[in-house]
Amino acid sequence: MRKHVPSVGFMSPASRTSDDDRPGAIFAQLAASIGLAVCTLVAATIVSIGMARADVATSVIDNESGLFAIALLLGLLFIGLSGLTALSLPHPRHKKSHG
Repeated sequence: MRKHVPSVGFMSPASRTSDDDRPGAIFAQLAASIGLAVCTLVAATIVSIGMARADVATSVIDNESGLFAIALLLGLLFIGLSGLTALSLPHPRHKKSHG
C-alpha cells in the first residue's frame, strides 16, 4: 500500500518552518529559476535576431521616427511600471490546516 503524501511540489507544508526545508527542494527551486532565466534570455536573443534580419523597423522609423521614439519610450515605461507593481504586491499567506 502506498504511503499518503500530504502535499506535493516544491513548497514545504504550512506546518513546517523554513528552517526545516530539505536541500533537495532548495536545489530544485534554484535549478528551475536558473533554467527559466536562461530560456528567457535565449528566447529574447532569438526574437531580437529575427527582428534585425527582417528589417521591418527601418521602414517604420524612416517615415515616423518621432512617433516611433515616443511609442518605444512609453512601451518601456509601461513595462517598468508593471514590473514595479508586481514586486510591490503583498505575498500570499499560507493557511494552516488543522487536522
